[in-house]
Amino acid sequence: MKVLPFTIPVPDDSSIIVQEELLPHFYPHLHRHSEVQITWVIKGEGTLLAGSSMHSFTGGKIFVLGTNQPHLFKSSPEYFNEQPSLQIHALTIFFDPNGKLSSLFNLPEMKALKVFADGWQSGFTVPAERTHVLTDQMLAIQHASGASQLSMFISMLKDLSSISEPKMLSPMVNNYPLTDPEGMRIASVYNYIMHNFSREITLNEVAALVHLTPNAFCRYFKKHTRTTFVAFVNKVRVNEACKLLVNGGNNNIADVAYHCGFSSITNFNYVFRNTIGKAPRTYASEYAGATKA
Repeated sequence: MKVLPFTIPVPDDSSIIVQEELLPHFYPHLHRHSEVQITWVIKGEGTLLAGSSMHSFTGGKIFVLGTNQPHLFKSSPEYFNEQPSLQIHALTIFFDPNGKLSSLFNLPEMKALKVFADGWQSGFTVPAERTHVLTDQMLAIQHASGASQLSMFISMLKDLSSISEPKMLSPMVNNYPLTDPEGMRIASVYNYIMHNFSREITLNEVAALVHLTPNAFCRYFKKHTRTTFVAFVNKVRVNEACKLLVNGGNNNIADVAYHCGFSSITNFNYVFRNTIGKAPRTYASEYAGATKA
């Protein structure tokens, strides 16, 4: 498995791609492509891996991913259990400001939108209060064609560019572009961790997975992800713990801790507080209070 360099086919009669998915689960491999990607998760839940950062997603969220930003929408485990009642539903718009649309983005009138498209290589989450307008625009673009579709697309970009200080998906762009062999190593490590975080994962076993010594692996992983191996594993576990704590189905802190691969309650509380900024029980209580308000 590697960070797959996707080539998204662009129709001859269109400069943007609109893709609707209704599937058992999201595409399960880390990948990247030259197009900016705007994805509205209509139905489904799981974890978005963007660069080395993780974000829980549920139906209703909209994410903007930058050009060549490695990403993976990892559906929750239950979506892989062959349950016909579970499906994901998403609507995505792809566009390449340096491809067919380059002439448009190089017009003087498009300068602000060009700066916007080029300036958000780290991606961002669309604020909840803006999703209603954006989903209406995405649906309109899906069902339009020709000049009308392009006009609606420009209007949507204008609204996106007006979002003040959106929440970035990744804290920074990777300054070390990944070759295919490097991408293969990083992606295989990500995939291994995200499928095995519920048990103990040793440095030796992951280093062996990518044919490096433990010390060489630690240096390699930090160079390309800007975080340590242990910190990344902890982020995956805490992200899963957050989902379990707020879904209402499991409020037992000990069960959550052990399910997510922590060896003790003390360690879980310590890592959770350092990552989220509050204790697990406080996090769950505050979420419950917010949803009842």
